[in-house]
Amino acid sequence: MQGRVFSGIQPTSGIHLGNYLGAIRNWVTMQASYDCIYCIVDLHALTALHDPAEMRANTREVAAALLASGIDPARSILFVQSHVPAHPQLAWVFNCVTPMGWLNKMTQFKEKAGKDREGAPVGLFDYPVLQAADILAYKATHVPVGEDQKQHLELSRNIAGAFNRKFGVEFFPLPEPMILGEATRVMSLRDGTKKMSKSDPSEMSRISLVDDADTIALKIRRAKSDSILGIAYDPENRPEASNLLVIYAALAGRPRAEVEAELVSTSFSDFKSRLADLAVAKLSPIAAEMRRIAADPGYIDGVLRDGAARAAAIAAPILAETYRIVGFLEP
Repeated sequence: MQGRVFSGIQPTSGIHLGNYLGAIRNWVTMQASYDCIYCIVDLHALTALHDPAEMRANTREVAAALLASGIDPARSILFVQSHVPAHPQLAWVFNCVTPMGWLNKMTQFKEKAGKDREGAPVGLFDYPVLQAADILAYKATHVPVGEDQKQHLELSRNIAGAFNRKFGVEFFPLPEPMILGEATRVMSLRDGTKKMSKSDPSEMSRISLVDDADTIALKIRRAKSDSILGIAYDPENRPEASNLLVIYAALAGRPRAEVEAELVSTSFSDFKSRLADLAVAKLSPIAAEMRRIAADPGYIDGVLRDGAARAAAIAAPILAETYRIVGFLEP
């Protein structure tokens, strides 16, 4: 194995194509080369104060999506963040070595808090420190990230370095970012300038992993297009064509430039027909498997319990050594 990968996903309803191409598909591939730990980060989701019943339902839905997509619980560890106490425990230690100035620079807090920074929960401000604890509780060496998470990973590296310097040790590694593929930012089917999101009021803006074959094909056919002959990658002038081209190349597992050369004289209608066939072939089996798994919550809970036990077995000695380094008495 080439190292240990850690990555997390929030328990939100409506896992869609953007989540699959940007993260989940890559997680599946990494299982062949890395020791993989995948976490459903419900502690992070609490910063948005979800309804408790919705939180539980969403957690199982995300687990079903990951399993249906090819995450193998026999090869990888899949668990729920709140089931392993080392995460918040290590986060507190990191809070005590992280300067406020570092957190004040985090752009995601500013974006999510908006104009109501004084009313935002402390957890939202402190989110990146818990994220560092998520990664470093397992001494992960690699973290797959999207462009919008690069700043958070850089902070995790800084926190690891700050801890090591403060206590004169070389204990925590500096995890490396893994930015994979060309589809790390899939855009809306209705507006190629906006990221695909479950919060968009239009169901036609996204393909959900639970969509059946007819729904997938319909959404592709109705995706926004333009009147220019040929499909080209030009995000500034042809955002919709560029987005659909990226989706096609990612689903086909081919370089974008190669697909673009092949489609240089293809009409938009013909291209969307080809894309619809490809999307149905790749995604409808995942949707069917996800529905099957979701119908057995006992199985999902068992996988998550086993994953939490395996995760805790790795994190517990790392936390214990952290406590020894900072000077805590053994219980």
